[in-house]
Amino acid sequence: MDDLKRSLLQRCRDMEIPLVGVASAERWRHPPFQPWPPEEFHPQSIFPEVRSVIVIGLPITLPVLETSPSIYYHEMYRTVNSLLDQYTYRLANFLNEKGYQSVFVPRDGYAGIDVLLKNPVAFFSHRHAAFLAGLGTFGVNNMLLTPKYGPRVRFGSVLTAAEMPPDPLPKEDICTRCQLCVRICPAGALNELDYPDGLTDKKACAIYSAELNSKGISPCGACIKVCPVGEDRILFGRENPAIYSHSHLNPERHRSWDHVRKYGGR
Repeated sequence: MDDLKRSLLQRCRDMEIPLVGVASAERWRHPPFQPWPPEEFHPQSIFPEVRSVIVIGLPITLPVLETSPSIYYHEMYRTVNSLLDQYTYRLANFLNEKGYQSVFVPRDGYAGIDVLLKNPVAFFSHRHAAFLAGLGTFGVNNMLLTPKYGPRVRFGSVLTAAEMPPDPLPKEDICTRCQLCVRICPAGALNELDYPDGLTDKKACAIYSAELNSKGISPCGACIKVCPVGEDRILFGRENPAIYSHSHLNPERHRSWDHVRKYGGR
C-alpha cells in the first residue's frame, strides 16, 4: 500500500495538483471536535467499501479573488470546481484500473443556491475530509485554512477501498483569530464565539449568495479574501489585509478592482 500511495502522489504531481492528503475512513468515527457531521455524512454512508479518503486541493488565486464579487472571481470559481471534478474522476479511475474500487465525490453536492436556501447542507463535506487528511485546520470563517493558501483553496475527494497509509492530523491551529472575516462578512453570518463550531448563520450566507447569484457574480469570497493566513499573501505582496478596507493604502489596486466589478454581471 505504500507503493500504491507513492504511485498516487506521483500521478497527482504529473497532474500539477499542489495539495494532496489521505485520511483513514475510520477517522470519521472518532470526531476530533464537536459539532461533527453525523454518521449519514460519513464516507462509509456514501460508499460502504471505503477504507481511505484522498483529498486534493486547488488554489483560488488571490488577485482574482480580490475583485469579488465579480464575474472574474465567479469564472475562476467555476473553473477550479470543474478541474476538481475532472481530477478526482481521473484519480478514481486510476485506482479502479489497479483493482481498487474507487469513486469521486463531486465538488458541490447540491444543485444550486436555491437548494441551499431550503437546506444549506451538501451530502459530503470536503472541508472536514481535508482536515482529517492533514491539509489544514478550521478558521473562524468555518473554512479550512492551509499553510500555503490560507482558506483560498477548494477541495475534492476520492473514496477508495484501498487502505493507504494516512497522513498525520494537523498539530497546531493556524487560525490567528484576528476577526477580520467576522467584521467583513456582508451577511453578518459569522461570530467568533462560535469558533470552532462553525458558521453562525448558514441561511444568511445562502441568502446573500442567492442575491449575488441573481446578478451572475456569486460566490461572495469576502471572508477568505481578508484572511491573513497563507504564503500566497507574501507571494502577491498582500501581507497587510487592511488594504481592502482603506483605499488610500493601495489606490491603484482599488481602481483595478472597481473596474472589474463594473462589468460582466447583471
